[in-house]
Amino acid sequence: MESIIQFGIAFSLWVQGLGWLELPMRGFTFLGSEEFFLFVLPIVYWCVDAGLGLRMGVILLFNGALNGVLKLAFFGPRPYWVNPQIKALTAETSFGVPSGHAQVAAGLWGMAASQVGRFWAWAAAVFLVLMIGFSRLYLGVHFLHDVLLGWLLGALTLWATLKLWQRAAAWLKTKSLGQQVGLAFLLSALLLVAGALAFGAARKMPLPAEWAANARAAGAEELPAPVTLNGVISPAATVFGLLAGLAWIQMHGGFSAGGTLKQRLLRFLVGLLGIAVLWYGLGAIFPRQEEIISYALRYLRYTLVGVWISAGAPWLFGRLKL
Repeated sequence: MESIIQFGIAFSLWVQGLGWLELPMRGFTFLGSEEFFLFVLPIVYWCVDAGLGLRMGVILLFNGALNGVLKLAFFGPRPYWVNPQIKALTAETSFGVPSGHAQVAAGLWGMAASQVGRFWAWAAAVFLVLMIGFSRLYLGVHFLHDVLLGWLLGALTLWATLKLWQRAAAWLKTKSLGQQVGLAFLLSALLLVAGALAFGAARKMPLPAEWAANARAAGAEELPAPVTLNGVISPAATVFGLLAGLAWIQMHGGFSAGGTLKQRLLRFLVGLLGIAVLWYGLGAIFPRQEEIISYALRYLRYTLVGVWISAGAPWLFGRLKL
């Protein structure tokens, strides 16, 4: 493993030595961030194609939760934690391997391209996936092996989703509302249990003291604080809320993203206001300590975000005749 780390350090220094790319690399990194997806995926679900938005949301959230579990399990450092010569052009507090940006990008943009089904869509998706991964190398927050593993995992989850989606959807239609909600919670609970096991193991391993010292010397604005369940709880809770809300809205006639341009624009504005209240508003109120009550409130907050996206906002759109 040490030889892989040393190769990664040399490669990261070479990439950062290319120079003048910081601004565009920050832009590509944003295209793989939680804030970007919270903005874009509701647009797809509410205003473009509800089916595509749902597929993209599920693969995003499953990859996010899986990535959070694996980060705790692998206990891997960021490049600037082990070598302060690598500039921390952006800061991350979680473990490094695998790259969440690379993993999510491969799954999400691959799903979008598969639904469009055109060569240009696949070309655009591959370009975005490559550049998002490269941006993480340039910004100093991932080793090459972090990004490669992230791409592999994203591609595997994309393949599995495309292979199983239709059969899973047909099977779920035979279940009652209560059964569908229960199955959604079971999926969320399994992800949480896996995360808790990895979290328990990570807590028993001391963090090297030089990680924080190197991060500070590299100019990081935030120091390493990687032993947390937040990275698992957020996507696991959101996928529960999303799927439970979907089951409810389907039992009440479903939701279509059609309509006039005015209706779609108003849907987006109304829906985004709800996300702002639940995500930003509750996030400002709820405690953020690494304690059971904080974790429980985080789970509640992200569950509500998922329910709002798949069911709450569509129900309100109907009431407002949007």
